[in-house]
Amino acid sequence: MAEDLTPEGGDRAPSKDGSVPAYAGRQSADPGWEWGKIRGDFWKHRNEKPLYSIDGSNVDKYAEQLTPGQVQLVKQKKGYRMDVYPSHRECQASDFVAQNSKANLTGAKLDSTGEQLQTAILPGVPFPQPKNGAEAMLNYLMRYRGEGIEWPSVVTTVSPRPGSSDWIDAISTATQYFPASKQGKRTPHDVDQLSSATFFKMESPPALAGQAFVQRQFFNKDPETFYYFPGQRRVRRMPAYTHDAPAIGFENQYLIDEANMFFGAIDRFDWKLAGKKEMIVPYNAFGMYKFNDKLHDVVTPDGIAAANRRYEMHRVWVVEATLKPSARHVASKKVFYLDEDSWLALVANDYDAQGKLWRVRESYPIPVWELGGACDNEPFAQYDLINGRYVTDQSTIGQGKDIRWYEKTNDPRFKPDFFTSESLRSVSER
Repeated sequence: MAEDLTPEGGDRAPSKDGSVPAYAGRQSADPGWEWGKIRGDFWKHRNEKPLYSIDGSNVDKYAEQLTPGQVQLVKQKKGYRMDVYPSHRECQASDFVAQNSKANLTGAKLDSTGEQLQTAILPGVPFPQPKNGAEAMLNYLMRYRGEGIEWPSVVTTVSPRPGSSDWIDAISTATQYFPASKQGKRTPHDVDQLSSATFFKMESPPALAGQAFVQRQFFNKDPETFYYFPGQRRVRRMPAYTHDAPAIGFENQYLIDEANMFFGAIDRFDWKLAGKKEMIVPYNAFGMYKFNDKLHDVVTPDGIAAANRRYEMHRVWVVEATLKPSARHVASKKVFYLDEDSWLALVANDYDAQGKLWRVRESYPIPVWELGGACDNEPFAQYDLINGRYVTDQSTIGQGKDIRWYEKTNDPRFKPDFFTSESLRSVSER
Protein backbone atom coordinates (compact mmCIF):
# COMPACT_ATOMS: atom_id res chain seq x y z
CA MET A 1 0.00 0.00 0.00
CA ALA A 2 1.33 3.43 -0.90
CA GLU A 3 2.35 5.49 2.13
CA ASP A 4 -0.16 8.21 1.27
CA LEU A 5 -3.06 5.72 1.57
CA THR A 6 -4.68 4.16 4.64
CA PRO A 7 -4.80 0.34 4.97
CA GLU A 8 -8.34 0.45 3.56
CA GLY A 9 -7.30 2.63 0.61
CA GLY A 10 -8.31 6.15 1.71
CA ASP A 11 -6.16 9.23 1.10
CA ARG A 12 -4.38 10.13 4.33
CA ALA A 13 -4.03 13.80 3.38
CA PRO A 14 -6.58 16.49 4.18
CA SER A 15 -8.56 18.28 1.50
CA LYS A 16 -7.05 21.47 0.07
CA ASP A 17 -9.31 23.72 2.14
CA GLY A 18 -9.01 21.56 5.27
CA SER A 19 -12.74 20.79 5.49
CA VAL A 20 -11.82 17.10 5.23
CA PRO A 21 -9.07 16.59 7.82
CA ALA A 22 -6.05 14.32 7.61
CA TYR A 23 -6.68 10.69 8.54
CA ALA A 24 -6.44 10.21 12.32
CA GLY A 25 -7.08 6.48 12.65
CA ARG A 26 -8.62 4.60 15.52
CA GLN A 27 -9.44 6.30 18.79
CA SER A 28 -10.56 4.68 22.03
CA ALA A 29 -13.77 5.25 23.93
CA ASP A 30 -13.42 7.41 27.00
CA PRO A 31 -12.76 5.36 30.18
CA GLY A 32 -15.73 3.47 31.59
CA TRP A 33 -17.49 2.42 28.41
CA GLU A 34 -18.77 -1.13 28.19
CA TRP A 35 -21.53 -2.75 26.19
CA GLY A 36 -24.90 -1.66 27.53
CA LYS A 37 -23.91 1.96 28.11
CA ILE A 38 -24.89 4.73 25.69
CA ARG A 39 -22.01 4.88 23.20
CA GLY A 40 -22.23 8.57 22.47
CA ASP A 41 -21.68 9.42 26.15
CA PHE A 42 -18.14 8.04 25.83
CA TRP A 43 -17.13 9.56 22.48
CA LYS A 44 -14.41 12.14 22.94
CA HIS A 45 -16.01 14.67 20.56
CA ARG A 46 -19.46 14.47 22.15
CA ASN A 47 -19.59 18.12 23.25
CA GLU A 48 -18.99 19.64 19.81
CA LYS A 49 -21.44 22.16 18.41
CA PRO A 50 -22.54 22.32 14.75
CA LEU A 51 -20.48 24.47 12.39
CA TYR A 52 -23.64 25.33 10.45
CA SER A 53 -27.10 23.98 9.63
CA ILE A 54 -28.73 23.28 6.28
CA ASP A 55 -32.48 23.72 5.85
CA GLY A 56 -34.98 24.84 3.23
CA SER A 57 -33.73 28.43 3.39
CA ASN A 58 -30.12 27.71 2.36
CA VAL A 59 -29.98 24.21 0.86
CA ASP A 60 -29.27 25.48 -2.66
CA LYS A 61 -26.04 27.04 -1.37
CA TYR A 62 -24.79 23.57 -0.38
CA ALA A 63 -26.27 21.57 -3.27
CA GLU A 64 -22.83 20.77 -4.75
CA GLN A 65 -21.82 18.97 -1.54
CA LEU A 66 -25.10 17.07 -1.19
CA THR A 67 -26.68 14.30 -3.23
CA PRO A 68 -29.75 15.20 -5.34
CA GLY A 69 -31.88 13.10 -2.98
CA GLN A 70 -30.71 14.97 0.11
CA VAL A 71 -31.45 18.34 -1.52
CA GLN A 72 -34.95 17.15 -2.41
CA LEU A 73 -35.48 15.79 1.10
CA VAL A 74 -34.62 19.12 2.72
CA LYS A 75 -36.97 20.93 0.33
CA GLN A 76 -39.86 18.46 0.75
CA LYS A 77 -39.88 17.60 4.45
CA LYS A 78 -41.37 20.20 6.76
CA GLY A 79 -38.72 21.56 9.15
CA TYR A 80 -36.06 19.09 7.99
CA ARG A 81 -32.59 20.24 9.05
CA MET A 82 -29.05 18.89 8.65
CA ASP A 83 -26.57 19.94 11.35
CA VAL A 84 -22.99 19.82 10.03
CA TYR A 85 -20.18 19.27 12.55
CA PRO A 86 -16.37 19.17 12.43
CA SER A 87 -15.13 16.09 10.55
CA HIS A 88 -13.29 13.22 12.24
CA ARG A 89 -11.62 10.41 10.28
CA GLU A 90 -11.28 7.75 12.96
CA CYS A 91 -12.49 4.56 11.23
CA GLN A 92 -9.76 1.92 11.39
CA ALA A 93 -10.17 -1.84 11.60
CA SER A 94 -7.87 -4.08 13.63
CA ASP A 95 -4.35 -4.74 12.39
CA PHE A 96 -5.18 -8.27 11.17
CA VAL A 97 -7.85 -6.80 8.89
CA ALA A 98 -5.37 -4.21 7.58
CA GLN A 99 -2.79 -6.93 6.83
CA ASN A 100 -5.36 -8.92 4.85
CA SER A 101 -6.41 -5.79 2.95
CA LYS A 102 -2.80 -5.20 1.98
CA ALA A 103 -2.48 -8.80 0.74
CA ASN A 104 -5.60 -8.29 -1.39
CA LEU A 105 -3.86 -5.64 -3.48
CA THR A 106 -2.35 -8.48 -5.50
CA GLY A 107 -4.46 -11.49 -4.45
CA ALA A 108 -8.15 -10.61 -4.75
CA LYS A 109 -10.10 -11.11 -7.95
CA LEU A 110 -13.62 -11.30 -9.31
CA ASP A 111 -14.98 -14.31 -11.17
CA SER A 112 -15.64 -14.38 -14.92
CA THR A 113 -18.98 -12.54 -14.49
CA GLY A 114 -17.21 -9.58 -12.88
CA GLU A 115 -19.92 -9.59 -10.20
CA GLN A 116 -18.85 -12.16 -7.62
CA LEU A 117 -15.79 -12.44 -5.43
CA GLN A 118 -13.77 -15.43 -6.58
CA THR A 119 -10.92 -15.07 -4.13
CA ALA A 120 -9.69 -12.67 -1.44
CA ILE A 121 -8.12 -12.83 1.98
CA LEU A 122 -10.82 -12.16 4.56
CA PRO A 123 -11.61 -10.41 6.80
CA GLY A 124 -10.27 -7.47 4.85
CA VAL A 125 -11.05 -5.00 2.09
CA PRO A 126 -11.00 -7.05 -1.14
CA PHE A 127 -10.11 -4.12 -3.40
CA PRO A 128 -8.41 -1.23 -1.51
CA GLN A 129 -7.71 0.42 -4.88
CA PRO A 130 -10.79 -0.53 -6.93
CA LYS A 131 -10.69 -0.42 -10.71
CA ASN A 132 -14.46 -0.47 -11.25
CA GLY A 133 -17.78 0.01 -9.51
CA ALA A 134 -18.37 -3.68 -8.82
CA GLU A 135 -15.11 -3.90 -6.87
CA ALA A 136 -16.00 -0.80 -4.85
CA MET A 137 -19.47 -2.13 -4.03
CA LEU A 138 -18.09 -5.50 -2.95
CA ASN A 139 -15.78 -3.62 -0.58
CA TYR A 140 -18.93 -2.39 1.14
CA LEU A 141 -20.72 -5.73 1.09
CA MET A 142 -17.64 -7.56 2.44
CA ARG A 143 -16.81 -4.97 5.12
CA TYR A 144 -15.54 -6.22 8.46
CA ARG A 145 -18.27 -6.41 11.12
CA GLY A 146 -16.80 -9.03 13.44
CA GLU A 147 -17.98 -12.64 13.56
CA GLY A 148 -21.53 -11.59 14.22
CA ILE A 149 -24.05 -8.95 15.24
CA GLU A 150 -26.99 -9.31 17.62
CA TRP A 151 -30.03 -7.10 18.02
CA PRO A 152 -31.73 -8.12 21.30
CA SER A 153 -34.57 -5.92 20.05
CA VAL A 154 -34.64 -4.15 16.69
CA VAL A 155 -37.34 -1.82 15.39
CA THR A 156 -38.47 -1.40 11.78
CA THR A 157 -40.76 1.59 11.24
CA VAL A 158 -42.87 2.70 8.29
CA SER A 159 -44.45 6.16 8.42
CA PRO A 160 -48.23 6.48 7.96
CA ARG A 161 -50.01 6.58 4.63
CA PRO A 162 -51.03 10.10 3.56
CA GLY A 163 -54.08 11.09 5.61
CA SER A 164 -53.46 8.44 8.27
CA SER A 165 -51.64 8.53 11.61
CA ASP A 166 -51.00 4.79 11.85
CA TRP A 167 -47.34 3.80 11.93
CA ILE A 168 -45.99 0.32 11.38
CA ASP A 169 -43.62 -0.27 14.30
CA ALA A 170 -42.35 -3.83 13.98
CA ILE A 171 -40.24 -5.19 16.85
CA SER A 172 -38.00 -8.19 16.17
CA THR A 173 -34.94 -10.06 17.36
CA ALA A 174 -32.13 -10.58 14.87
CA THR A 175 -28.65 -11.98 14.41
CA GLN A 176 -26.19 -11.84 11.53
CA TYR A 177 -23.21 -14.14 11.11
CA PHE A 178 -20.07 -13.62 9.00
CA PRO A 179 -18.08 -16.87 8.80
CA ALA A 180 -15.15 -15.36 6.91
CA SER A 181 -14.67 -12.67 9.57
CA LYS A 182 -13.02 -14.79 12.23
CA GLN A 183 -9.57 -13.51 13.09
CA GLY A 184 -6.95 -14.95 10.76
CA LYS A 185 -6.98 -15.48 7.02
CA ARG A 186 -9.82 -17.10 5.08
CA THR A 187 -10.90 -17.29 1.47
CA PRO A 188 -14.47 -17.82 0.23
CA HIS A 189 -13.53 -21.46 -0.42
CA ASP A 190 -12.53 -21.91 3.25
CA VAL A 191 -16.05 -21.06 4.45
CA ASP A 192 -17.95 -23.13 1.84
CA GLN A 193 -18.75 -19.92 -0.08
CA LEU A 194 -21.07 -18.69 2.72
CA SER A 195 -20.59 -14.92 2.95
CA SER A 196 -23.26 -14.12 5.57
CA ALA A 197 -26.34 -15.50 7.26
CA THR A 198 -29.29 -13.65 8.81
CA PHE A 199 -31.96 -14.69 11.32
CA PHE A 200 -34.96 -12.43 11.94
CA LYS A 201 -37.99 -13.14 14.16
CA MET A 202 -40.87 -10.70 14.54
CA GLU A 203 -42.38 -10.15 18.00
CA SER A 204 -44.95 -7.43 17.19
CA PRO A 205 -47.33 -6.07 15.91
CA PRO A 206 -49.78 -8.98 16.31
CA ALA A 207 -50.31 -9.27 12.54
CA LEU A 208 -46.61 -10.08 12.07
CA ALA A 209 -45.73 -11.70 15.42
CA GLY A 210 -44.17 -15.14 15.09
CA GLN A 211 -43.08 -14.74 11.48
CA ALA A 212 -39.39 -15.50 11.06
CA PHE A 213 -36.84 -16.14 8.37
CA VAL A 214 -33.28 -17.19 7.76
CA GLN A 215 -31.32 -16.14 4.71
CA ARG A 216 -27.91 -17.38 3.65
CA GLN A 217 -25.89 -15.22 1.23
CA PHE A 218 -23.16 -16.86 -0.84
CA PHE A 219 -20.08 -15.61 -2.65
CA ASN A 220 -20.82 -17.64 -5.78
CA LYS A 221 -24.56 -18.40 -6.07
CA ASP A 222 -28.06 -17.12 -5.32
CA PRO A 223 -29.15 -16.78 -1.69
CA GLU A 224 -31.23 -19.35 0.16
CA THR A 225 -34.22 -18.04 2.11
CA PHE A 226 -36.57 -19.95 4.41
CA TYR A 227 -39.61 -18.23 5.95
CA TYR A 228 -41.74 -19.46 8.85
CA PHE A 229 -45.45 -18.60 8.83
CA PRO A 230 -46.99 -19.26 12.26
CA GLY A 231 -50.58 -19.48 10.99
CA GLN A 232 -49.58 -22.42 8.77
CA ARG A 233 -46.95 -23.74 11.20
CA ARG A 234 -44.71 -24.40 8.25
CA VAL A 235 -41.41 -23.28 6.76
CA ARG A 236 -41.45 -22.27 3.10
CA ARG A 237 -38.46 -21.97 0.82
CA MET A 238 -38.63 -18.58 -0.91
CA PRO A 239 -36.10 -18.38 -3.76
CA ALA A 240 -37.66 -15.15 -5.10
CA TYR A 241 -37.33 -13.31 -1.75
CA THR A 242 -34.42 -11.26 -3.02
CA HIS A 243 -33.57 -8.21 -5.16
CA ASP A 244 -36.71 -6.04 -5.53
CA ALA A 245 -39.15 -8.38 -3.78
CA PRO A 246 -41.08 -6.37 -1.16
CA ALA A 247 -40.27 -7.23 2.45
CA ILE A 248 -43.30 -8.94 4.00
CA GLY A 249 -45.40 -6.75 6.29
CA PHE A 250 -44.36 -3.25 5.20
CA GLU A 251 -46.97 -2.21 2.59
CA ASN A 252 -44.54 -2.38 -0.36
CA GLN A 253 -42.46 0.47 1.11
CA TYR A 254 -39.31 -1.61 1.60
CA LEU A 255 -37.56 -3.95 -0.83
CA ILE A 256 -35.20 -6.77 0.13
CA ASP A 257 -32.14 -5.26 -1.57
CA GLU A 258 -32.71 -1.87 0.10
CA ALA A 259 -31.85 -3.28 3.53
CA ASN A 260 -28.68 -1.78 5.01
CA MET A 261 -28.39 0.53 1.95
CA PHE A 262 -27.86 -2.44 -0.41
CA PHE A 263 -28.20 -6.13 0.34
CA GLY A 264 -27.61 -9.19 -1.79
CA ALA A 265 -26.29 -9.89 -5.26
CA ILE A 266 -25.16 -7.06 -7.55
CA ASP A 267 -25.92 -9.01 -10.74
CA ARG A 268 -28.87 -6.97 -12.10
CA PHE A 269 -26.90 -3.76 -12.55
CA ASP A 270 -23.87 -2.49 -14.43
CA TRP A 271 -21.54 -0.79 -11.96
CA LYS A 272 -19.48 2.30 -12.73
CA LEU A 273 -16.87 3.95 -10.52
CA ALA A 274 -17.60 7.66 -11.06
CA GLY A 275 -14.72 9.16 -9.08
CA LYS A 276 -14.28 10.78 -5.70
CA LYS A 277 -16.04 13.81 -4.27
CA GLU A 278 -16.04 15.86 -1.06
CA MET A 279 -19.57 15.66 0.33
CA ILE A 280 -21.69 16.31 3.40
CA VAL A 281 -22.66 12.86 4.67
CA PRO A 282 -23.94 11.19 7.86
CA TYR A 283 -20.93 10.35 10.05
CA ASN A 284 -20.17 9.61 13.70
CA ALA A 285 -23.95 9.50 14.13
CA PHE A 286 -24.06 8.31 17.75
CA GLY A 287 -27.52 9.84 18.17
CA MET A 288 -28.97 6.93 16.19
CA TYR A 289 -27.69 4.47 18.81
CA LYS A 290 -29.46 6.05 21.82
CA PHE A 291 -31.54 3.00 22.62
CA ASN A 292 -33.23 4.67 25.62
CA ASP A 293 -34.68 7.54 23.57
CA LYS A 294 -38.42 7.31 22.93
CA LEU A 295 -39.03 5.89 19.45
CA HIS A 296 -41.34 8.60 18.14
CA ASP A 297 -39.34 11.44 19.67
CA VAL A 298 -36.68 10.37 17.16
CA VAL A 299 -38.72 8.85 14.33
CA THR A 300 -41.18 11.69 13.72
CA PRO A 301 -43.84 12.26 11.03
CA ASP A 302 -41.43 14.56 9.15
CA GLY A 303 -38.33 12.39 9.33
CA ILE A 304 -35.66 11.45 11.84
CA ALA A 305 -35.13 14.21 14.40
CA ALA A 306 -32.24 16.51 13.49
CA ALA A 307 -30.76 16.14 17.00
CA ASN A 308 -30.17 12.42 16.40
CA ARG A 309 -28.45 12.89 13.03
CA ARG A 310 -24.92 14.21 12.55
CA TYR A 311 -23.29 15.26 9.27
CA GLU A 312 -19.65 15.89 8.41
CA MET A 313 -17.64 16.66 5.27
CA HIS A 314 -15.84 13.56 3.95
CA ARG A 315 -14.45 12.23 0.70
CA VAL A 316 -16.61 9.56 -0.88
CA TRP A 317 -16.43 7.29 -3.89
CA VAL A 318 -19.43 7.74 -6.20
CA VAL A 319 -20.67 4.42 -7.60
CA GLU A 320 -23.41 4.35 -10.25
CA ALA A 321 -25.49 1.20 -10.79
CA THR A 322 -27.53 1.14 -14.02
CA LEU A 323 -30.09 -1.59 -14.64
CA LYS A 324 -28.90 -4.06 -17.28
CA PRO A 325 -31.08 -4.11 -20.42
CA SER A 326 -31.65 -7.84 -19.84
CA ALA A 327 -32.58 -7.52 -16.15
CA ARG A 328 -35.75 -6.68 -14.25
CA HIS A 329 -35.90 -4.29 -11.27
CA VAL A 330 -38.24 -1.50 -10.19
CA ALA A 331 -35.27 0.88 -9.94
CA SER A 332 -33.64 1.89 -13.23
CA LYS A 333 -30.57 3.34 -11.51
CA LYS A 334 -28.97 3.55 -8.07
CA VAL A 335 -26.14 5.85 -7.01
CA PHE A 336 -24.10 5.06 -3.90
CA TYR A 337 -21.73 7.29 -1.96
CA LEU A 338 -19.06 5.18 -0.22
CA ASP A 339 -16.81 6.51 2.53
CA GLU A 340 -13.14 6.46 1.44
CA ASP A 341 -11.94 5.30 4.88
CA SER A 342 -14.40 2.49 5.62
CA TRP A 343 -16.20 1.73 2.30
CA LEU A 344 -19.49 2.22 4.14
CA ALA A 345 -22.42 3.26 1.93
CA LEU A 346 -23.40 6.55 3.58
CA VAL A 347 -26.03 7.79 1.12
CA ALA A 348 -27.88 6.18 -1.80
CA ASN A 349 -30.21 7.70 -4.40
CA ASP A 350 -32.59 5.47 -6.37
CA TYR A 351 -34.37 6.35 -9.62
CA ASP A 352 -37.64 4.76 -10.71
CA ALA A 353 -38.42 3.03 -14.01
CA GLN A 354 -39.05 6.41 -15.67
CA GLY A 355 -35.70 7.76 -14.46
CA LYS A 356 -37.26 10.03 -11.82
CA LEU A 357 -35.49 10.53 -8.48
CA TRP A 358 -37.44 8.20 -6.20
CA ARG A 359 -35.85 7.11 -2.93
CA VAL A 360 -32.99 8.43 -0.82
CA ARG A 361 -31.29 6.37 1.88
CA GLU A 362 -28.95 7.49 4.63
CA SER A 363 -27.01 5.24 6.98
CA TYR A 364 -25.65 6.27 10.34
CA PRO A 365 -22.08 5.08 10.94
CA ILE A 366 -20.04 5.01 14.13
CA PRO A 367 -16.68 3.56 15.16
CA VAL A 368 -17.36 0.22 16.87
CA TRP A 369 -14.98 0.03 19.80
CA GLU A 370 -15.46 -3.69 20.39
CA LEU A 371 -14.20 -4.27 16.83
CA GLY A 372 -11.01 -2.31 17.44
CA GLY A 373 -12.38 0.86 15.85
CA ALA A 374 -13.77 -0.49 12.57
CA CYS A 375 -16.81 1.57 11.58
CA ASP A 376 -20.23 0.14 10.82
CA ASN A 377 -23.57 1.60 9.78
CA GLU A 378 -26.44 -0.62 10.90
CA PRO A 379 -29.33 1.88 11.43
CA PHE A 380 -30.58 3.57 8.28
CA ALA A 381 -33.52 5.51 6.90
CA GLN A 382 -35.13 5.48 3.46
CA TYR A 383 -37.33 8.33 2.23
CA ASP A 384 -39.71 7.95 -0.72
CA LEU A 385 -39.69 11.34 -2.47
CA ILE A 386 -42.74 10.44 -4.57
CA ASN A 387 -45.26 9.17 -1.99
CA GLY A 388 -43.79 11.00 1.03
CA ARG A 389 -43.45 7.96 3.31
CA TYR A 390 -40.28 6.71 4.94
CA VAL A 391 -38.79 3.60 6.52
CA THR A 392 -36.21 3.08 9.25
CA ASP A 393 -34.60 -0.25 10.10
CA GLN A 394 -31.81 -1.96 12.03
CA SER A 395 -32.26 0.57 14.81
CA THR A 396 -32.52 0.09 18.58
CA ILE A 397 -34.16 3.46 19.30
CA GLY A 398 -36.71 2.95 22.08
CA GLN A 399 -35.70 -0.67 22.63
CA GLY A 400 -33.72 -0.34 25.87
CA LYS A 401 -30.78 -2.45 24.63
CA ASP A 402 -27.88 -1.77 22.29
CA ILE A 403 -26.74 -3.52 19.14
CA ARG A 404 -23.96 -5.96 20.01
CA TRP A 405 -21.01 -6.70 17.74
CA TYR A 406 -18.87 -9.77 18.46
CA GLU A 407 -15.21 -9.78 17.45
CA LYS A 408 -15.07 -13.39 18.71
CA THR A 409 -17.86 -15.68 19.87
CA ASN A 410 -18.65 -19.34 20.53
CA ASP A 411 -22.39 -18.65 20.78
CA PRO A 412 -24.30 -21.38 18.85
CA ARG A 413 -26.40 -18.65 17.17
CA PHE A 414 -23.27 -17.74 15.19
CA LYS A 415 -22.72 -21.11 13.53
CA PRO A 416 -23.81 -22.21 10.03
CA ASP A 417 -26.25 -24.83 11.34
CA PHE A 418 -28.31 -22.16 13.15
CA PHE A 419 -29.30 -20.71 9.77
CA THR A 420 -31.13 -23.74 8.34
CA SER A 421 -34.79 -24.52 7.71
CA GLU A 422 -34.73 -27.15 10.49
CA SER A 423 -33.30 -24.71 13.01
CA LEU A 424 -35.78 -22.03 11.91
CA ARG A 425 -38.72 -24.33 12.59
CA SER A 426 -37.29 -25.39 15.95
CA VAL A 427 -36.63 -21.82 17.13
CA SER A 428 -39.96 -20.51 15.80
CA GLU A 429 -42.11 -23.18 17.45
CA ARG A 430 -40.62 -22.86 20.93
